[in-house]
Amino acid sequence: MSLRLPEASAERLDRSLPGRLAAQVRAHPDAVALREKRLGIWRERSWKDYWDGVRAVAHGLADLGVKPGDHVAILSDNRVEWVLTDLAVQGLGARSVGVYQTDPADAVAYVLSHSETVLIVCEDQEQVDKVVEVRGQTPTVKHVVVLEPQGTRRYEDERLIAWDALLERGERLREAEPDFFARQVAALEPETPSMVVYTSGTTGRPKGALLSSANVCAVADAAQACFGLKTGETMLSYLPLCHVAEKIFTLFLPLKTGGVVHFGESIDTVTSDLREVSPTVFLGVPRIWEKMAAAIEIKIRDTTFLKRTLFNFFAARGRRIAARRREGALTLLDRLVWFVGDLMVYRPLQERLGLRRCSYPISGAAPISDTLLGWYHGLGVAILEGYGQTEDSGVTHVNPPGRARLGTVGPPLPGVEVKLAGDGELCVRGPTVFLGYLHNEEATREAIDAEGWLHTGDVATEDAAGFHAITGRIKEIIVTSGGKNLSPERIENALKVSPYIKEAIAIGDGRKFVSALVQIELDAVGDWATRQRIAYTSFEDLTRKSEVIALVQEEIDRANELLARVESVRAFRLLPAPLNQDEGEITATQKVKRRVIHERYAPLIESMYGGGAG
Repeated sequence: MSLRLPEASAERLDRSLPGRLAAQVRAHPDAVALREKRLGIWRERSWKDYWDGVRAVAHGLADLGVKPGDHVAILSDNRVEWVLTDLAVQGLGARSVGVYQTDPADAVAYVLSHSETVLIVCEDQEQVDKVVEVRGQTPTVKHVVVLEPQGTRRYEDERLIAWDALLERGERLREAEPDFFARQVAALEPETPSMVVYTSGTTGRPKGALLSSANVCAVADAAQACFGLKTGETMLSYLPLCHVAEKIFTLFLPLKTGGVVHFGESIDTVTSDLREVSPTVFLGVPRIWEKMAAAIEIKIRDTTFLKRTLFNFFAARGRRIAARRREGALTLLDRLVWFVGDLMVYRPLQERLGLRRCSYPISGAAPISDTLLGWYHGLGVAILEGYGQTEDSGVTHVNPPGRARLGTVGPPLPGVEVKLAGDGELCVRGPTVFLGYLHNEEATREAIDAEGWLHTGDVATEDAAGFHAITGRIKEIIVTSGGKNLSPERIENALKVSPYIKEAIAIGDGRKFVSALVQIELDAVGDWATRQRIAYTSFEDLTRKSEVIALVQEEIDRANELLARVESVRAFRLLPAPLNQDEGEITATQKVKRRVIHERYAPLIESMYGGGAG
């Protein structure tokens, strides 16, 4: 296929995502670009189909009046239409805005009104209902495109238009001006905003970070240089595409390398989709890796004595061998033990997880315990921890394959400058640093100084090899009454190594000792209670059982062995209910809103310091 664009330099086209899509079409038009599972069948789209789909959506949006500089929102689970819309919007010179599908109506209203969105694409009736409910708060929204219009056909809202109708409108424009979209792509300015990515909002209202095509293409180039990804690498898209981390692996990298992106049927089928796809590149946030490990440990406890003994034997030796491998000090005996362990334990486990073919298992978006990483490395899943923020286009550091240093986020990516401020704050500078916050110049000035340094708000250390370790957020550092500065994240990660602990919030600022609020992992604790023949009726009832409290105490005692004495958790309370996004306790990305937790559970916290009943 010969895809011709109007006069534009190759360098300029290579600095926009739609331009890179065009390059992939020219390079291998018939190769598979996307796979999506519907009704149990994986359906393929070639790179040519990908381009044609983006162009059709762009024509439809243009016919509805979307123009350069406009904001177009997407409120949907991950699916092919998400990326088609995103690239179509960018190709028109407009800006895409992701909205978390788990957001309640008021949160949706905030994003739409703050961004002055003119058109939103909704997945189904559930999401349309939110937009209809907040119509009075979002006067700029002129059109609501519905991917699955079932249940909305009788709605008396003239803004609604079905996805198929949008494509039909686009077809009319394509017939009248067949080169319209190609001209738009060729005219794109890489340095202008192409997307608005809202921050998680752990300390207040989310801020809209403006990212340009040049920003995100620089991230893809740097990651490619670090990993050396080949054409045809496979990825599974499942984390919310509103988050810049998932955009890296669903859009930025595949459009750079020619990777194949898979969309499963739903977020609930991730486990089975992972096994079917067996991706070569996989991003897991710490919660995903923690949940996988908890599930494995539960199954090991329930298996036969022989299998349990084999697992424990090779897992322990695997950790030691993996540590020597990272140091380049493997012996012949190590290789022999690993070979046997791979046949009997590692390979079956990796295949069950869907990670046997995964050359690049990555953890990002939040800190992860180095103990948990060591556990995975000992089973042949060499997770590479990385680091980044929305404001630096998602990633500035990552551990290189084969040279990972556990407990660090790796060295900076190529092209990223780094310095540590006097208080230890990590500052970064380079082509990936965002353009600023939408409608918030004051916050932009606070984030980026006059010399172009982005102040991350994270405290870091640097070792002799240039690897950085993130020790916590400046604003969240615990200062005990004795004057000790502690990282709550380090304490919490030590606790969350336990398969029985889903979430932990370390307390201790201005206190004599560290305590913690703990949310149990319902599946794991419930399974344990059943095997112990402990009857319970609900989550709260389970947390009140003395046996469960004793179980969690044992896990905390075990975690304390990994911590310094001053960091040790000396008291805890079990949360009576799971943390809930609708209650404002966690963000859409499952980050804890500490201020809310401290206010809501103040009596429970005080009870750990002798200030009330527990």
